[in-house]
Amino acid sequence: MAGAAAAAPMDIDGAAAPPAFKGKAPLSAAAAVKSSPWVEKYRPQSLADVAAHRDIVDTIDRLTDENRLPHLLLYGPPGTGKTSTILAVARKIYGAQYGNMILELNASDERGIGVVRQQIQDFASAHSLSFGAKPAVKLVLLDEADAMTKDAQFALRRVIEKYTRSTRFALICNHVNKIIPALQSRCTRFRFAPLDGSHVTERLRHIIKSEGLDVDEGGLTALVRLSNGDMRKSLNILQSTHMASQQITEEAVYLCTGNPMPKDIEQIAFWLLNEPFSTSFKHIADMKMRKGLALIDIIREVTMFVFKIKMPSNVRVKLINDLADIEK
Repeated sequence: MAGAAAAAPMDIDGAAAPPAFKGKAPLSAAAAVKSSPWVEKYRPQSLADVAAHRDIVDTIDRLTDENRLPHLLLYGPPGTGKTSTILAVARKIYGAQYGNMILELNASDERGIGVVRQQIQDFASAHSLSFGAKPAVKLVLLDEADAMTKDAQFALRRVIEKYTRSTRFALICNHVNKIIPALQSRCTRFRFAPLDGSHVTERLRHIIKSEGLDVDEGGLTALVRLSNGDMRKSLNILQSTHMASQQITEEAVYLCTGNPMPKDIEQIAFWLLNEPFSTSFKHIADMKMRKGLALIDIIREVTMFVFKIKMPSNVRVKLINDLADIEK
């Protein structure tokens, strides 16, 4: 019996293979690219692909060509191409060595004074391997630099000075006033303004054509309007609307984002200006319930609509002031 029991495991090894796992197979490389967020899939890979701010991009491109790239401070609202521009510059300078020559840190990484003194300083002080006649400078990319502590910024000031010969620093932020003046003065500053509607439209048309989407003019206009100059936001809205609806119309875009439609705002403004308070309140409460609108969205849209209506200036000022109080 003991011998039979001992032989049992050997029988298992020689047995037929277990049935294959019936779950989903891992995604292939092509399928992974297809399912990836469009924000990353269509991120510009070169400076020529950056949608707007040609004056800034051309200036940085020229400085790169002449090997005179300074420390950079890029600031402006989200989704305007700051990170994409710097990554495109890095790809142009380093090519295949891109991964070894750049240190990228953003708000998700620990960036206190310890990281500046250790990780950043170690990277900056290490000699770069270059097979050209002249050693290439390394690049430290600090995304969302306005989230760094003041102590870390003061420590970084000295690191920038000390390693200028071998390293360039690129700081990216939304609020330049949160960067200490000592750091600002050591960098060449470029402001990335919200994208113009024509640039957003042009880029969206390229992506719509590449993906083979069914988007009408009303849907495209709604995407541009809701993006407010934020390319990332417009792409996210486009992708989420495409998942919810095969045909991307104005109504589908507003329904997907939960924003009130322009015709609803016109109707609400008409009630507020022409109907008694009780009637107006009842109609708006009913529309909020029926369409699932948020009061804050209604207030913001009505505020913008007030600027389009012809009315005496003092009345407009009073309305804007009262709407601001309600929003607060």
